[in-house]
Amino acid sequence: MKSLIKAVAIAAVLAAPVVSFAQSSQPVTRAQVRSELIQLEKAGYNPSTASDPTYPADIQAAEARVQAQNGAVAQAPVADTGYGPATNGSSQSGAAKRLSPTQNVYFGN
Repeated sequence: MKSLIKAVAIAAVLAAPVVSFAQSSQPVTRAQVRSELIQLEKAGYNPSTASDPTYPADIQAAEARVQAQNGAVAQAPVADTGYGPATNGSSQSGAAKRLSPTQNVYFGN
C-alpha cells in the first residue's frame, strides 16, 4: 500500500511541471509581438503613457477593437471588482464596558 502511495506521489510530482505551463507550444516571435503592438496602437492604445490609471480598461478596449477588425469574437470584459467575493456585510462597534476599580479585567468571563 505504501509503495502505491509513493508511486502516485512521484507520478504527480513528475506530471505537475508538464501541465503547469500556461504558454502555447509554439513560441511567439519578436515580429509577431511587434505587429500586435502596432495593431493596438492603431486601435487607439498608447503604450508610452506612464502611470495610466485606466490601464487595464484601455488595453482591453483596444484588444476588443483589434479582434473586431480581425473578425474574431470578442471576449466578455473582466469586471473591475478586484479579487474575491462580494462583501455586502456590515460591522458594528461599541463602547468598552466600564469596570469598577475593584473588578478584574476578566470579570464575568
